[in-house]
Amino acid sequence: MIGFIRKKWRQICVLLAALCIGTIVGGCHIIPISDSSSKKGVSSIIGVSQANMREEWRMALIDELKAETEKNDDIQIITADATGIVNKQIQDIDNLIGYGIDLLIISPCNEKKLQDKIKEVYDSGIPVIVMDRAVEGFDYTIYIGPDNEVIGQQAGTYIAELLGENGGNVVVLSSRPTSIQGAERLSGFRSAIYEAGGINLTELSLVAETKDAAYDTVLAAKGIVKNSDVIFAYSDNMALGVCDAVRELGLEDQVKVVDCDGFKGEDEGIDLVSEGRLKATVSCPIGGKEAIDYALSILNHESGVPKQVILRSNVIVKENVAENLARINAKSNDDGRKIKVGYSQVGQESNWRLANTKSIEESAADFNIDLHMENADQSQEKQFEAIRSFIKEGVDVIVVSPVVETGWDEVLREVKAAGIPVIMSDRNVRLENNEENLTTTYLGADFMEEGRRAMRWIRDNIQSDDHEMKIMEIMGNEGASPTEERGKGFREILAENTSYNITYSDYGDFTFEGGKKVVREYLKRHEWDIDIIFSHNDDMALGAIEELKKNGIKPDEDVKIVSVDATIEAFEAMVRGELSCAVECNPIIGPQLMKAVRDLISGKQMPFRIITDEKIYDQSVAEDYISKRRY
Repeated sequence: MIGFIRKKWRQICVLLAALCIGTIVGGCHIIPISDSSSKKGVSSIIGVSQANMREEWRMALIDELKAETEKNDDIQIITADATGIVNKQIQDIDNLIGYGIDLLIISPCNEKKLQDKIKEVYDSGIPVIVMDRAVEGFDYTIYIGPDNEVIGQQAGTYIAELLGENGGNVVVLSSRPTSIQGAERLSGFRSAIYEAGGINLTELSLVAETKDAAYDTVLAAKGIVKNSDVIFAYSDNMALGVCDAVRELGLEDQVKVVDCDGFKGEDEGIDLVSEGRLKATVSCPIGGKEAIDYALSILNHESGVPKQVILRSNVIVKENVAENLARINAKSNDDGRKIKVGYSQVGQESNWRLANTKSIEESAADFNIDLHMENADQSQEKQFEAIRSFIKEGVDVIVVSPVVETGWDEVLREVKAAGIPVIMSDRNVRLENNEENLTTTYLGADFMEEGRRAMRWIRDNIQSDDHEMKIMEIMGNEGASPTEERGKGFREILAENTSYNITYSDYGDFTFEGGKKVVREYLKRHEWDIDIIFSHNDDMALGAIEELKKNGIKPDEDVKIVSVDATIEAFEAMVRGELSCAVECNPIIGPQLMKAVRDLISGKQMPFRIITDEKIYDQSVAEDYISKRRY
């Protein structure tokens, strides 16, 4: 009865919201409501707080959210436009909550200033989907968005390949001021162009990110444009203005235009490519479809919802327009059949890996998946053998946790030729020439962020007292993606804090004995003068602790120790007062992985990356959490 009353009350609130459109009555806040407001008997209401409705991308997002909502009779959305004002967006969120929403979708106009408000809503028990701009920390249910820097890099790489070894002249358009998405795309674009070399880059500044501004700017700079080979614009809207101006100047056959967005519709990126007016567009997935899909999973309390979904972008040219449209328009359908999966596991080198394997095996049964797992014992050759045996076996999907990042191109081409999709789990690969479409997605941790978190904790909790703090870095396997990316993320924050310095680094191969060996080898050559140890995993940290104690050096007292993984053994070490801090790298990824497998086979578009939920723990909270650890 209570549920029935609450449902009716929410429907009344939604009706009142609809009546408030265009007016302010008795303090009622203006909330534009979706066309789905006419639905009767909906079970869930989703509030959408949009940063602004001026940008083309954001309007496309609202349209896609509404379209996806219309396909589901038991949900409806209420939308609010913050018009780019932080305080208004905060008020909009409060009003949406007042209408009794069951889930909030927010695209923050300022991710830093809205971080606390998002956390407040999340902590209140209302699920929060953050879109487009990620907030620091993991105090939300899921983040969905593109990697705009990667999108810019793809555009720059395509142009460099288009121009070839001889290079050429490229004009790039930017705006005053440039949106955050535009700034990120420009950053990625410039890095790719500069890395390619041999390209003369000229930048033209627009007064606004609009079609008319782009048109006027290109016409005004016709002397520069006539000597250019390619013009790059970072949005469909700007590109349309460029195309019109190039046509006006009679340079359509000479100057090629490349852009980002790749939206569907008349005069949008894909349409312009089809007509031959754009040479290429790099798609920026909107994410509305994925947001509603994950919202339904969250509201239905389904397992396997990840923490972050980074959407995949593709270079679209005239030759592959049909292929990309088919992928965008494809309808998904999971018929529930048993799926056969071949899994090449890197090894069993640590307690983390044992928990990881157990999670995957248990989840396979829950998701009706026939799992064939092969343990590679840290051998890439064994992984090649396993993958080729999976091809012969005719599995539906191959999942790989690679020993190292490189050397995978040949075997992955064999898998592609066999028509079998590949998911990278826990660790990723680096392919020659950034060859696309050899893998479908990466699922696992954000290793860069783990490294950043470790150094942030050091910065905030270990004072330098105006003298150099010496750091020993105990790295994992040489060439493995967790090793490379954790080190890179750590150094990113380290560079901002000059009182701390890595004075010694060595590989411990992610093993207990490896951690002991690094400390032992250092002590053979040096008096102990290290202030902080950053270990790339718990097993190495625990080995280092044992070796330190053996030599009369007190862990956490004589040297602070920060590690990555946060296994139960790490919590025990924190409770004993030996390990200072553990950054979580969650091995319990089985549900997310198996959901991704089923999504893939059902025909859903796979994202670029799927990131799992992780936290950070230190001695102050270790005793509270140790009993809750599953690994």
